[in-house]
Amino acid sequence: MRRPDLIWPGWIYLLCLFLIGCASSPPAPVIERAPGAKKPAAVTPASKPATAEVAAEKDWRPDTYTVKKGDTLIGIGLEFGYDYKEIAQKNNIQPPYLIRVGQVLQFQQLKLTEDKTATASADQAEGDGGVVVTPLKTDAAAIKQVATNEPPLINEPKALREPYSEQALAAPVVQPTVPPKSVKTAELAKPSEIAKTEMPKAETATGDDEAIEWAWPVQGKILAGFNESTSAKGIDIEGTQGQAVTVSAPGKVIYSGSDLRGYGKLVIVKHNKTYLSVYAHNSKILVKEGQQISKGQKIAEMGSTDSDRVKLHFEIRRQGKSVDPSKYLSSSPN
Repeated sequence: MRRPDLIWPGWIYLLCLFLIGCASSPPAPVIERAPGAKKPAAVTPASKPATAEVAAEKDWRPDTYTVKKGDTLIGIGLEFGYDYKEIAQKNNIQPPYLIRVGQVLQFQQLKLTEDKTATASADQAEGDGGVVVTPLKTDAAAIKQVATNEPPLINEPKALREPYSEQALAAPVVQPTVPPKSVKTAELAKPSEIAKTEMPKAETATGDDEAIEWAWPVQGKILAGFNESTSAKGIDIEGTQGQAVTVSAPGKVIYSGSDLRGYGKLVIVKHNKTYLSVYAHNSKILVKEGQQISKGQKIAEMGSTDSDRVKLHFEIRRQGKSVDPSKYLSSSPN
């Protein structure tokens, strides 16, 4: 038989269990910080280099050029891939565009203009791929706005239950009025049906410039090929007097005339900020400076001006530097 003083009340057992449970749970760790200590800064990914900087690294052309003996503004423009009239405008040179030996021409403004255009085009091309998304109002306010166009719900008076009668059975059944479909809340556009508006594609710094599809300017035998180590800055194509000369790609005529020694009657076309094409020794020129022309358009007639025979001298220049046209054209002009 147990002793009465050894029997504990139930609340004592519960108190013991509670104390044991508290002792078994370790305290939460405490981190001490020095007074005024700052939280570590969030790590952000490195910013993407600007398109203008990339374009500037690929552009070999200097910011200035010092005029040398024998230079002309037209020749300098061809050598560096610029429109000679744009050079004149940026350097306050008036017609007839005379320059002097030792004069320093500024190209930096021309390059900055091209870089800004390239940057804006690249920024527009990024994002949504040239697509502007019109956000759809799906918040509560928009739903409430549409819902207000519906007929209000009628709460009063409430219908009363009446006993059946012959008069009630003979009464015509009134059909409920259905609100127009155009104002139903259920007709809200789904998020997948967000309106998209296509924007015109703009040229990028290098992508569209390099994507030109070149065509042969004339059909004929190749008389002389490209040779970077000599003065053969293009190719010579055989032809007949008066044969049609067509432009290889769409662009703008930036020069037409016979002021550049060794080229005869000459046409220079600027296709974009990177490429020019040259058509020399013509007998007749059919386009004017500033004229926009399309691919395959007749721009001149073949001749032998400033040449020993009838031929077309054709060049492609990338930022003013001559490149091999055969790498841009199909395998044969025939």
